[in-house]
Amino acid sequence: MNWFALVAENPFYEFSIILALAALLGVVGQVLKQPLIVMFIALGIIVGPSVLDIIHSHEKIHLLAEIGIAILLFIVGLKLDLRIIKSIGKIALLTGLGQVLFTSLFGYIISISLGFSSLHSFYIAVALTFSSTIIIVKLLSDKKEIDSLHGQIAIGFLIVQDIVVILVMIVLSTMQKGGETSLTEDVIRTLIAGFCLMAFAFIAMQWVIPGLSKILARSQELITLFAIGWAVTLASISELVGFSGEVGAFLAGITLASSEYREAISGRLVSLRDFLLLFFFVHLGANLDLSLIGGQVAASLYLSIFVLIGNPIIVLIIMGLMGYRKRTSFLAGLTVAQISEFSLIFAGLGLAVGHITNEIMGLITLVGLITIGLSTYLILYSHQIYNWISPALSIFERNKRSTEDEESHFRKSKKYDVIILGLGRFGNRLAEMLDEHPKINYLGTDFDPNVIQEWRQLGRDVKYGDIEDPEILEHTPFQESRLIISTVPDKELSISLIKSLKRSNYQGKLFVTAVTSKDFQELSKYEVESVLLPHQMAASDFYNSYLKSRLE
Repeated sequence: MNWFALVAENPFYEFSIILALAALLGVVGQVLKQPLIVMFIALGIIVGPSVLDIIHSHEKIHLLAEIGIAILLFIVGLKLDLRIIKSIGKIALLTGLGQVLFTSLFGYIISISLGFSSLHSFYIAVALTFSSTIIIVKLLSDKKEIDSLHGQIAIGFLIVQDIVVILVMIVLSTMQKGGETSLTEDVIRTLIAGFCLMAFAFIAMQWVIPGLSKILARSQELITLFAIGWAVTLASISELVGFSGEVGAFLAGITLASSEYREAISGRLVSLRDFLLLFFFVHLGANLDLSLIGGQVAASLYLSIFVLIGNPIIVLIIMGLMGYRKRTSFLAGLTVAQISEFSLIFAGLGLAVGHITNEIMGLITLVGLITIGLSTYLILYSHQIYNWISPALSIFERNKRSTEDEESHFRKSKKYDVIILGLGRFGNRLAEMLDEHPKINYLGTDFDPNVIQEWRQLGRDVKYGDIEDPEILEHTPFQESRLIISTVPDKELSISLIKSLKRSNYQGKLFVTAVTSKDFQELSKYEVESVLLPHQMAASDFYNSYLKSRLE
């Protein structure tokens, strides 16, 4: 213990130990399938006064943490794509706002019943409403569900949550200055400062940044350096006029959101964001007094259960009332079963204002550790969980005709000769070839709302459906079709489809798709007309139609 304290007296050694332990805990997190946020907070506790007590450069770590938060908010503004909300429509707005409202309401009631004061209960309740966009996007991307209907809806209402938390932080930042002025003077001052800040950002966005970006974009290093400098500069200006630095950083991101270089900038800054946020969570964990939060374990468990179970139920109810099927509602609902890094930042602002104590900050952090850790497994195994509890979720389906069916474009009374499951490149090419035979009626099925929209615009019959959904056949007129072609190259899903069609006594011919020779051999053991290998088929077609004649 003394050796650690002695080494930590030198900031370079201190940071070396922190980074080495961060890498070690990161590996442990990967094995446990945990997000780095959980491991970084744990790292802060380990290197803090409660365990190793090797942190002495508090000001340096705090500075890096502030820059990390600024970069985080900058990237959120940079990637703020309101088109997602527009494409999903009212479901993103209603679900996002409804979940924030009802979670805050019930969270406040629970906090009051646990004996917390009104002000503390308000902060706890609001902190419980926000879910981690970073974690959800990462998990959905890893599961290849980011483009699915429930994935798009989840991203839509997470964006709504991000906007709400920014607005709340703006209000808090005006309180942070405190002072002897009246409420009216505070409001007027805030409005004037906000107008000036937005006017400055607008002028820069319209007449300065476009020309400057073109010059700097000749060097990737320069455009990245400019983005960081712009984020930190606007964050500093924001603090000078009475707001928090986070608000300025977010606004800086918005000013570059329409830039053609935004993807290149965000791609380069993501790693820097993750690195700097390490220090925010280390700073947070190191300042946790375990003796203070020891008495909050019971309260944190109650609040965590509410977040893990109550939040998804709220989303299930809202989406059910809007006509979505239980499966879509459930999978989208699981994405709000944790609190986010914004909840901790929000609580930190409340602590800075003096509205909450270190004890409440520790409670919110503890809820974050529990919910982020457990919700990761809920999302990773969401389909297995759904299959297990599916019968009990029927009460959340309010409408007989689902919104998903309304978004589809087909007639159940129509007889289809061919049904295509999966409308990617392979499935879309099959459709183009079938278009050359007007007498053949075919129906396409896919889970991507953008693909559904494209097919509708082309006048093709298309239906929303996910082959992972065990109920997909119940909503597809497949019995009288001559052919079912699954272009989804997933062995397990193909086997499940084969068994479902067999149970339904389907008399037509089934084609499934494989990518590897091993999957081809496995699927060939089942009663299917043929197992398709798209890459081999493309190579054979190229050889027979082009290459063969030129080699002879």
